[in-house]
Amino acid sequence: MRRFLLLLAALLSGCATAPVEVQRPVQADAPFAFNGRVAIKKGELHESAGLRWVHRAAEDEILLLAPLGQTVARIHRDANEVTLDTSDKHYTNQDMETLMQQVLGWHLPLSGLRYWVTALPAPEGTSSIERASNGQLSVLRQQGWEISYSRYAAPTPDALPLRMKLQREGTQVLLLIDEWEAQ
Repeated sequence: MRRFLLLLAALLSGCATAPVEVQRPVQADAPFAFNGRVAIKKGELHESAGLRWVHRAAEDEILLLAPLGQTVARIHRDANEVTLDTSDKHYTNQDMETLMQQVLGWHLPLSGLRYWVTALPAPEGTSSIERASNGQLSVLRQQGWEISYSRYAAPTPDALPLRMKLQREGTQVLLLIDEWEAQ
C-alpha cells in the first residue's frame, strides 16, 4: 500500500503544471482578466466583495461575489450599453460608473481603473507618477484619484500589481488581486 501511495504521489506531481506568469501588457487597454477582492469605505459605508473582471477593448464583464462565491451582481459593458444584473433586477445605462453608483451605492472609477489595475495611467487626462527604486509604479494620481501600489506579482518593472489603494474625497477603495490570467 505504501508503494502504491508513493507511486501515486510521484505520478500526480509529474502532472502538475507551473503557474502561468502574466506580465503587464505593453499597450494601454489591452485585454486582461483577474480574480480578487474589493473593499470600499466612504463615511458609514463599508462594503466588500469578491471580484472577477474580464476586460477587452470593446467589452467588460465584472462579477461581484459573495463570500461563498455566489454572484451578487454582474456588470456587462459593450459598445451599445451597460447592464447590471442582480438576483432579481436588471438595470441598463450608458455609463458603468453611474450605474454602479445608482444601484449599488459604490463609486468605482472604472473608466480609469481598467488602466490603473495594470499599473498604467489612463490615456485621457493628465497624471503624475512616482516610481519605486526598482522602476515599479508606487503612486499614480489621475482624475482626482490617488492610487498607491503596495504589492506586485514580481520585483520586475513590468510586473502586474496585486494590491492597490485608491483614495479620493473621503472614499477609499482597496483592491487585492489574487490571480491574474493570461489573455
